Amino acid sequence: MRTDWEGSYLDGRTADRQRVVIRPMRNGLQITTEQGGTLWWPYGETRQTQGAYAGEQVRLERGGDIPEALLIPDATFLSYVHRVAPEAASHLHDPTRRRMRIPLTVLAALAVVLITSALYLWGIPLLTAVVATRVPVAWEERLGQAVTGHLAPPGKRCLDPARAQVIQEISARLTAPLGRSPYAFRVLVVNDPAVNAFAAPGGYVVLLRGLLDETQSAEELAGVLAHEFQHVLRRHATRALLQEVSSGLLLAALAGDATGAMAYGLEGARRLGALRYSRQNEEEADREGMRMLLDAGIDPGGMITFFARLQKEGKGSPVLPAYLSTHPRFEDRIGRLTQLATQSQTTPAKLLPHSDWRDIRRICPTTGRPA
Repeated sequence: MRTDWEGSYLDGRTADRQRVVIRPMRNGLQITTEQGGTLWWPYGETRQTQGAYAGEQVRLERGGDIPEALLIPDATFLSYVHRVAPEAASHLHDPTRRRMRIPLTVLAALAVVLITSALYLWGIPLLTAVVATRVPVAWEERLGQAVTGHLAPPGKRCLDPARAQVIQEISARLTAPLGRSPYAFRVLVVNDPAVNAFAAPGGYVVLLRGLLDETQSAEELAGVLAHEFQHVLRRHATRALLQEVSSGLLLAALAGDATGAMAYGLEGARRLGALRYSRQNEEEADREGMRMLLDAGIDPGGMITFFARLQKEGKGSPVLPAYLSTHPRFEDRIGRLTQLATQSQTTPAKLLPHSDWRDIRRICPTTGRPA
């Protein structure tokens, strides 16, 4: 077995290099010079300054500001040192660990990916579920105000006072049985031909003109509003935005920072516009929305006929209405809604019997289709 290694010695006083033979021992290095002289370097006084990376020569030093130095080109020298004196030379680099560096780096990167994935799939949803139930209503209102500022900009809102009052009456009829609700519901009608509606945090519901044009009665609009109101009451929109928008919004919610909530209006509007609620959230909004209609004495058939008609029209169109694309599994929902509607034990009175619904739909300056 090889016991000696060739190298160069610098005495720290001159620039001359001397060829030496180095023999690692149990307590130190025995160094023999060309002239036959012998030097002794205890491991405790020896430090390594080079040779931790592949391709580098090993450099050992001993002494103060201008130290002595040994240069050994063969890195296997260090492996032998660790074999001879594993404890005394433990502070010197061990090349056998270098072979483990790549696998350990790969494992570390894989661990980061797995931990990040676990946080995204389970950690963040659990945290947002907890946070969403604890944020103040005032914080939700500020977030909803910021989001609707982009979804329903003032210049696109339909503000006909008489017709807006009728829609407000439908909202009031729906929410009256709630008693003291934490939210002051606001329905904003936007002059947009898309068939869609959005429930924003804090009691805001954005109703696009295209969806209003699709309704054929006040009961059908009440069904849409009841469904969207339940998304607000169950904080589905708040929870979804806390999960989908950047972590800064979640931190703002944890801190109760209303100003921070306002800063995420545009990003929140973009996410809310393309949001698909979970099947569980949709079923909950359907179920509780139907109960809301029944408690208010409103014919639940309006919700069913409206959704069924949208589904029928969507089948014959190459492009689904936006309200269908963001509310999945309509086929199953119609059956569930019909079953829920049979729970009513009373005959509901007609909603707004003295109003012309075709006239109410003209709330926007241009309806885009004949009344």
